[in-house]
Amino acid sequence: MITDALIRDLPKTDLHVHLDGSLRIPTLIEMARDQGVELPSTTEEGLRETVFKPSYDSLVDYLAGFEFTVAALQTAEALERAAYELAQDNIDEGVRYIEVRFAPQLHMHSGLSFDDVLRSVTRGMDRARAEHEASDAVAVQGEPPFRFGIIVCALRRFEANTSRWYNHLFSVLSDAPKKQVYRMASLELARAAVRCRDSLDMPIVAFDLAGQEAGYPAHDHREAYQYAHTHFLKKTVHAGEAYGPESIFEAITALHADRIGHGYHLFSPELCGPKIENPDDYVGRLTRYIADRRITIEVCITSNLQTNPAIGTVENHHFGRMLDERLSATLCTDNRLHSHTTVSREVRLAVDAFSMDLKQLRNTIIYGFKRSFFPGPYQHKREFVRAIIDHYDRVIAAHTEA
Repeated sequence: MITDALIRDLPKTDLHVHLDGSLRIPTLIEMARDQGVELPSTTEEGLRETVFKPSYDSLVDYLAGFEFTVAALQTAEALERAAYELAQDNIDEGVRYIEVRFAPQLHMHSGLSFDDVLRSVTRGMDRARAEHEASDAVAVQGEPPFRFGIIVCALRRFEANTSRWYNHLFSVLSDAPKKQVYRMASLELARAAVRCRDSLDMPIVAFDLAGQEAGYPAHDHREAYQYAHTHFLKKTVHAGEAYGPESIFEAITALHADRIGHGYHLFSPELCGPKIENPDDYVGRLTRYIADRRITIEVCITSNLQTNPAIGTVENHHFGRMLDERLSATLCTDNRLHSHTTVSREVRLAVDAFSMDLKQLRNTIIYGFKRSFFPGPYQHKREFVRAIIDHYDRVIAAHTEA
């Protein structure tokens, strides 16, 4: 029997978690007060009723909360604190590796450079890592340490008032089409990410593309992804979250994606466009291609249910089909605050809805470690994954004996 206690004790990953979607509400309230950000409510109960709700009407409704979280993350101190607390929350539930992602350009202004933003998040995560590594659990009992990487997010689209950095870009490129501005922003981000990784030794492990899929295709950002690809920066793409299989295909082929964020609509042939003559055959071929290449899908069950109410129940989520097809898929939170979730909760939902056995659970969790964009030499990753697998087996044995 897969109990809650077992799920909590098992070492886990979160490869798809947004910093600005995972704040603690009391921290958000305090940060907003300190920075003069007006919230719809100044109590946790009020914010859960008005913004961070149990359910949402649409993706637009779900994303509304980012207006407030991003506004409260405009200082180095706020970014460091948010990163530190996110790492703590993960460590407390047995997560031993995360890749925190966010859009640095949303936090840049005259008082906070790209380097400052990345340093702040790195400091926060690293402080939590060091504290855990010095704990008895690691130092005495020999449990695996906590490790992390940072994924920088480009945006498929944004408005002129999204941030002060974007305002500046729009003013410089005032005569350019909007898609040209989006393209330039992504390319600038890719260049800055590679520079900080290489010259400042920051744990920037991958490049991501987030935002509205319909009408804003991935190929508009091909140049940025080619730059990341040429400079050996790993690549993931939000695709198949709100659009169909072709979006996933484009992410893999045009942007060289190593992983796919969400990927829910991989099995939605009805969303294929008119150029696809046989949608069912197309989905089958794409699925086999993803399986053969071991392209990992970052599954976010609760988030998908909230942003796409038509799914209905957990049992209807396509993660069950991913299990049947034996795809490399791992469970993630997306936004711990907006989705009221944890990694342990996502695992619990999947185990119950799809009657996962211990072998399926092991594969799903270990995929997260093996397909991570672990910073540093490959040998270090192998050693870390080996330590995780050994610990995983010890936890299973201890719970079986109990």
